[in-house]
Amino acid sequence: MISLNEMKKALQEIRSSIHLTPILTSSQLDKQCGMNVFLKAEHLQKTGSFKIRGATNAVKQAFAKGARFVTAASSGNHGQAVAYVANQLGIPAVIVVPEDANRVKIAAIKAYGAEVEYCGLTSADRIPRAKQCAQENNGVYIPPYDYPAIIAGQGTVGLEILEQVTNIDVIVVPVGGGGLIGGILCAIKNIKPEIKVIGVEPETANDTFLSLQNGKITAISGTSTIADGLRTSQPGDLTFPILKEHLDELVLVTEVEIKKACQFLLERTKQLVEPSGATALAAVMSGKAGKKNDKVVVILSGGNIDLQQISSIIEN
Repeated sequence: MISLNEMKKALQEIRSSIHLTPILTSSQLDKQCGMNVFLKAEHLQKTGSFKIRGATNAVKQAFAKGARFVTAASSGNHGQAVAYVANQLGIPAVIVVPEDANRVKIAAIKAYGAEVEYCGLTSADRIPRAKQCAQENNGVYIPPYDYPAIIAGQGTVGLEILEQVTNIDVIVVPVGGGGLIGGILCAIKNIKPEIKVIGVEPETANDTFLSLQNGKITAISGTSTIADGLRTSQPGDLTFPILKEHLDELVLVTEVEIKKACQFLLERTKQLVEPSGATALAAVMSGKAGKKNDKVVVILSGGNIDLQQISSIIEN
């Protein structure tokens, strides 16, 4: 469990480098779901996702300790964030990405000045290569989720939510490696433990769901889910115990449900949110998270969508 002091310190450290993202509402969404829904708009964050929080905290800590080269393994959003922070600090970065990585995310990583290296299709492929690259260049590897500074940085989302929304019943969070939901759990359960926190995974990327069922970390093989930011092969050694002890519930959503959430956000709220970022809303809209009249906060975790994906989402 990351301490409340660590998260408050992280927020102080990163506040000048990130946006205080807004809370969005939609009367149409409330009516459709039968709840009071509040959307935490992390898709409007710098670099297009919440990942800038943990990356800023971790890279700045490494830089303060003398690091002058960093690497990361990422399907895109974490890589963009690390590349951005490294560029701001004036140090080189190499981001190891899957061979089928989102082209928009790759373009952004390169635009932030980092070198891109392709490796395999899963986090189990790219993480060892990123670590090796750091070792070869006397640098520091910045993990995507399983690292105290990352978890503390992501936990600042939870701290902000408590400042922006009162009397919350439920917070719904997408689950990949567990850094975001782990951080939010550390914040919420320290301050308002009565708030229910629900995690959401795609049905085809259900490593955390299986791990919780089995009571131990359980890996899955590669997945082709449209929610590419949630394609982890297993939860982290640090994040899983947090989820196992503190998570209230974890639900699964289908690819169609994720696409419907993306389509609703685009059509009704005029917000362009990537499938990974809309996964938590998919659970609420499908009736799998929250109950009638609940006050629900949903994390829209990212907005780095390939525009070529939009037509396939709308067609469905």
